[in-house]
Amino acid sequence: MNESRRSFIKKSAAGVALFTILPRKVFGAMGGDKSYVAPSDQLTRGIIGTGGIGMSGLHFVSDDKCRLVSVCDVDRNHLDNALRTGEQKFGEKLQAYDDWRDLVHDPNVDIVHIATPSHWHGIMAVEACKAGKDIFCEKPMTRTIGEGQKVVDAVRKYGRIFRLDTWFRFKDTFYGLGTTVEPLKKLVDSGVLGWPLTVRISGATGFTWKFYWTGKENLEPQPVPKELNYDMWLGPAPYKPYHPHRVHQNFRGYWDYESGGLGDMGQHYIDPVQYILGKDDTFPVKVEVDAPAQHPDAVGIWRSITYTYSDGCKIILEGEGFESQGKVPYIEGPLGKVYKGFECTIPNVMDIINAQPDPEPRNTDFLECVRTRQKFALAEENGHHSCTIVNLGSCALRLGRTLHFDPERQVFIGDDAANELINQPMRAPWGSMIL
Repeated sequence: MNESRRSFIKKSAAGVALFTILPRKVFGAMGGDKSYVAPSDQLTRGIIGTGGIGMSGLHFVSDDKCRLVSVCDVDRNHLDNALRTGEQKFGEKLQAYDDWRDLVHDPNVDIVHIATPSHWHGIMAVEACKAGKDIFCEKPMTRTIGEGQKVVDAVRKYGRIFRLDTWFRFKDTFYGLGTTVEPLKKLVDSGVLGWPLTVRISGATGFTWKFYWTGKENLEPQPVPKELNYDMWLGPAPYKPYHPHRVHQNFRGYWDYESGGLGDMGQHYIDPVQYILGKDDTFPVKVEVDAPAQHPDAVGIWRSITYTYSDGCKIILEGEGFESQGKVPYIEGPLGKVYKGFECTIPNVMDIINAQPDPEPRNTDFLECVRTRQKFALAEENGHHSCTIVNLGSCALRLGRTLHFDPERQVFIGDDAANELINQPMRAPWGSMIL
């Protein structure tokens, strides 16, 4: 039986008053091929986390290609707002969950959109893989290096399609540069800037936006609001008494959940650089920090983070103190420089770029990738690489020292305290879900 879901429901509705929306894989199985997806089949999606990005106009959508069918949140106010918005926008009642595991294992959901605080990303992604779901994950991909590798392994083991939600490597004008990434990629590939290259991400390219997303020290415990399941919000994170500044948008300022502006925005900036430099299959070997000593709980500010690759290429993130600096190059090589606005010291630079072959085509339609089972342009592996750069910086900041990293083994060299940050302890029962 090779009917699509749409035609099946239309025929069945005539004789059945109530029915369950069946996922596309059911119909594939009915046809004898569990991977079968009819071209007209409508995908379904569930969102975990409806307090911020999950409710944005970019993501809280439902259409003929992919129907939003369920939402989940541990804050009842957020969940109620999502249900009201769903009825207003789509004219139907969404399935509501307060436990994300119920959404992940809902047979009506094809795609799980993870829009929670970052300390949940790895566990939820791995569990979604086990449940046979495809995954749309917000950045940063994971809070730790070890969690990232476990997501890569799970996606590979269970044959899932994974998308990380940062898109500047393949579309839109990159922050502050007045150009998309493609011309920069072609310029670097041409070799006219020389090698090795230094890429500087500073106030000149917008990195200071959200830079001051820091935590507060010595928070006084407060009663947990009745609408919030705080224990579930914490999940795998160490128990800390409730304070409103610790949850919802402000969670980014605490090491247990993210790493401030670096964690929130870092992968947006670093991922395109990995692509430009052609380093999607490796990691830096050294990370250096210039920063005040960090509080063990609350994320603080920093002045710079410098990453060095084995071939001498560098990425420099510039923080406090660099906002008002004058003209600085974005990409600098021994033979030339590129500045904001795509100003370049190489004569006839556009002729050089136009003479270069275009980069290899990439799959940038996530829903089409789900249907055809082709890897998305920014998937689990290259996403893990750029997220690891963020997490390398986080580890160096927390410890306040230079760290050396082994790209093959994905461990720090000669630093036990740094290696303890790769796979951090999780509260039961959550840690067992990502093993």
